[in-house]
Amino acid sequence: MNFPFYIFGIHPHLLLESLAYFIGFRVYLYTRNKDRIPMDKALWVIVGAILGAAFGSKFLYWLEDPKETLENWHNLIYLMEGKTIVGGLLGGLIGVETAKKCIGWKRSTGDDFVLPLAVGMMIGRIGCFLTGLDDHTYGTATTWITGMDFGDGIKRHPTQLYEIAFLGALAVALFQLKRNRIGWEGLLFQLYMLGYLTFRFMIDFIKPTPHPYWLLNNIQVASLLGILYYIWLINKKQTEKRREIHA
Repeated sequence: MNFPFYIFGIHPHLLLESLAYFIGFRVYLYTRNKDRIPMDKALWVIVGAILGAAFGSKFLYWLEDPKETLENWHNLIYLMEGKTIVGGLLGGLIGVETAKKCIGWKRSTGDDFVLPLAVGMMIGRIGCFLTGLDDHTYGTATTWITGMDFGDGIKRHPTQLYEIAFLGALAVALFQLKRNRIGWEGLLFQLYMLGYLTFRFMIDFIKPTPHPYWLLNNIQVASLLGILYYIWLINKKQTEKRREIHA
């Protein structure tokens, strides 16, 4: 198999990333809880998510190698070429919460995004995998049976495939929670974020990226902050629920 693996003459990253956005949005429209938030307000939430994700994905990428970013602060091509999923998720979260405040919506909207995010991210990671070395999402060299040669003669961890498998398992687990009506409104999204951020914190130890932050990279620092936030939030919600039961 040669990388990048072009599909009908189209670069895999471009094709699969475009499909990820299109299919993810269609899944959202099809599966969202129509009783949770009306469509006119949902559109503002989506706008907030898109704008926040766009900025967050770029901002966290710029922190991957602070020295290089400072050296290229005037290079528009450098500033615009990279992005990160974790930055997009956390930036999208901030964008959604900002949009909700602007429109005066207080109910949780996160659960509606779980399946669209999982589907979109899995499709996008297929594109990352088929792009090979040019995408810089592969893992370190390995002797594991899972090791793959992306074109330079070195077997590496196919971390893109690890992520696809993890997202699939996480989505199935959360679907079981939803079917059994366990928890509270917003719990599925909170667990999705906690699970994915924990996965990214761990998997980035086997990625050949700069680790300038006390042996951690930019993704791991952001993931750790997100993990602490969601642990606090879930604990807070559990405490509130207990009080409601015993009230």
